[in-house]
Amino acid sequence: MECRSGCGACCIAPSISNALPGMPKGKPAGVACLHLMSDMRCAIFGQPERPAVCASFKAMNDVCGSSKTEAMWLITELEMATG
Repeated sequence: MECRSGCGACCIAPSISNALPGMPKGKPAGVACLHLMSDMRCAIFGQPERPAVCASFKAMNDVCGSSKTEAMWLITELEMATG
């Protein structure tokens, strides 16, 4: 699956426990990453400072669903089940 244009759910729904540039304490679930741009793309995509958890995320139907709304719900459910 290709990443859905204009989504950004993977940059909002999950928490990130490791420090990332500009967010030394990580990112809580449900809060947009500081690096999520207005067009819902990552400003540090492909950069070495991008967190490993972000770099390893792969868009998949069972995680991203068929819409941004579904992706937010699915990723939030995964976050609650594993958090």
